[in-house]
Amino acid sequence: MRQPRHLTMTALIASAAVLIAGSAAAHAKLVKSDPAANATVTTPKTISLTFDEKLTPAFSGFELSMPAMNGMKVKMKTSVSKDHLTIVGTPEGKLMAGAYTITWHAATSDDGHKIDGTFPFAVK
Repeated sequence: MRQPRHLTMTALIASAAVLIAGSAAAHAKLVKSDPAANATVTTPKTISLTFDEKLTPAFSGFELSMPAMNGMKVKMKTSVSKDHLTIVGTPEGKLMAGAYTITWHAATSDDGHKIDGTFPFAVK
């Protein structure tokens, strides 16, 4: 009689482990950006980063910097869209030609998990 009970308990533990691992792996991902990573573009009026899960506005945003200028930060105003999927940034002035790096951070609305990343683009 112990063997069936032991197998049931083992199955329950294995199922719980799969559920926990599945939920831990389900974090928001950056699915689109404008400009795209590694793109060379004309001066953008706005920059947008779109994710596959809703974000918490208070903990989501990005910075824009110029590595060739000792990491000089570009003044920007960022906000999260009404659907909570996109972070939109508007530079205070026209971007000059050169290489830029976007450094972003975001927190998901459902579990508060924080994610971050960087990617480059260039302005011609």
